[in-house]
Amino acid sequence: MTELAIHGGPGAITRDPGDMFHWPIVTREDEEAVLEVLRRGAMSGTDVTIQFEAEYAAWIGRKYALAYPSGTESIRAALWACGVGAGDEIIASPVVIWAGCSQALALGATVSFCEIEPDTLCPDPADIERRIGPRTRAIVVVHYCGYPADMNAITAIARRHGLRLVEDVSHAHGGLHRGRMVGTFGDVGAMSVMSAKGLAVGEGGMLVTDDRALYERAVAYGHYERTGVALRWSPPSGGSITSEALKVYAGVPLGTYKHRMNQLCSALGRVQLRHYPERMAEIQRAMNRFWDLLDGVPGLRAHRPPRDSGSTMGAWYFPAGLYRADELGGLPLERFCAAVRAEGWPECQPGRNFPLHLHPMFHTADVFRQGAPTVVAFGQRDVRQGPGSLPVAEGLLGRVFSVPWFKHDRPEVITQYAEAFRKVAARAESLLEAWHA
Repeated sequence: MTELAIHGGPGAITRDPGDMFHWPIVTREDEEAVLEVLRRGAMSGTDVTIQFEAEYAAWIGRKYALAYPSGTESIRAALWACGVGAGDEIIASPVVIWAGCSQALALGATVSFCEIEPDTLCPDPADIERRIGPRTRAIVVVHYCGYPADMNAITAIARRHGLRLVEDVSHAHGGLHRGRMVGTFGDVGAMSVMSAKGLAVGEGGMLVTDDRALYERAVAYGHYERTGVALRWSPPSGGSITSEALKVYAGVPLGTYKHRMNQLCSALGRVQLRHYPERMAEIQRAMNRFWDLLDGVPGLRAHRPPRDSGSTMGAWYFPAGLYRADELGGLPLERFCAAVRAEGWPECQPGRNFPLHLHPMFHTADVFRQGAPTVVAFGQRDVRQGPGSLPVAEGLLGRVFSVPWFKHDRPEVITQYAEAFRKVAARAESLLEAWHA
């Protein structure tokens, strides 16, 4: 094997990747769908969005779907629909982007962060149960980096304690947990469909549920023109409310938010959804090929479910690898990643999302100028956690690394990227010698 590139040898990656990493795939079909909306000035309408919702609900296997301008708003609406309010708590993972849980603060609630499992990177069911208190109202579960969380265990916990369960499917569109689509376990599924996600529509979100009452609450919260009541400026549109208690608010959203999706995005979403299953399948073939090539390499483990488990990674959004420094003589992950970057893939980085339980937003921020941190200003139980409280989540910087997200299954390209990782692992000793020199 040749010398490592970081020490002056030739890089392992020499092929031009072409469009291997380009996403989303946009064709003439997408362009025409968007132009049709643009030409008739229907960007702020609902007709295309209602079609997109119906198609998404049918695809994922739920009765109702509501489109949103962002995944952030779909999660906020899900929490409100589930009854989360002032003084309450939700339980969530700390290794997600802020949009996966911070909406609780806007509702006067707080976040009790739970530990994650070291290999799945998803919420640890046992730690979820330990954190349930008298004001816990909901559990929010992210299928992190596409890995399906243990929904059988978490669903049982939620039912046992009478808690609502919200699935954040932003990383895992189309993923399966033991043969069942993620997003269909919880009371509500909510997710981002922005342009970097597996299912990418430009900017937007989606909420899905089988519960008519939750669906109607979500409609009333932010879809003011879709209550089924004719307004002076618009006729009734999809999403009609039957609850008289909610119908009285027609014309003004209960949450004071406007949740209508721009129809340029919903038009794009309809086309992307039609092609998503085959594109997702190709991504799965490519990513599994990459990890199969690295099977047995010391220090490296695939972040994916066992092949015979019936669970899949969807489109492998934000794919990761698991690092075992002890198998490479204690080589720090940062040095391993630097060597991979030198081999020709500049995106190899250690770590993942910053653990939110350490962020000042969840400790000291006074969002509403109440003279007290918002996480406790509404009478919430003080569940703030400091350094060392969630060691698995806090240790990701040294145990998790980024890997290429291939959009096409082209063995000649994928093999070179796998070789870069294999080469560095095989030459870990030379990296250690240089480090100690």
